[in-house]
Amino acid sequence: ALLRAWHEQAKSRDIWKKLRLVVVHSTEVYVPMDINQSPFNVGLPIELHPFTEEQVYSLARLHGLRGEIEDFAPLMAMVGGHPYLVRLALYHLARQDIALEEFLQTAPTEAGFYSDHLRRHLWNLQQNPELAAAMWQVASTNKPVRLESEIAFKLHSMGLVHLQGNEVTPRCNLYQQYFRDRLASE
Repeated sequence: ALLRAWHEQAKSRDIWKKLRLVVVHSTEVYVPMDINQSPFNVGLPIELHPFTEEQVYSLARLHGLRGEIEDFAPLMAMVGGHPYLVRLALYHLARQDIALEEFLQTAPTEAGFYSDHLRRHLWNLQQNPELAAAMWQVASTNKPVRLESEIAFKLHSMGLVHLQGNEVTPRCNLYQQYFRDRLASE
């Protein structure tokens, strides 16, 4: 409420027009929350885009990892440049906790380094069976799927799917593999 009040004050009072706020948040909260009551639906939304192959390679070099840009192509194929997933992978590879090939084999499983991240998303989906069913539908095909607008919006806000016009696809191969397996029994 306070952020919204400041935002409204900035429209009419000169002193408040000088106030600049940067609020960073995850839209994952849209699932249990009424988006019409959200304090985050004011201002300018900025979406973090996936890393490019060059950015992943540069980040790998900063982590002290050796190799050529094509050596990181399998990681890009698995996580699609997802910033958090790339960073987590490079962290564990740099610590030499695991080799890239083994990392990728275990990535979409409960034994992988992404298990906490994946389970958190799975739990959120299980709290809303309609979302879980939609995510399974998306993960179980290699073609774009047309979903109800609100469902597509929520899955996109959670970071699980890409929007392609009025259709969606899994954001990355990791999500497709994990949710195809874990939601199949739901």
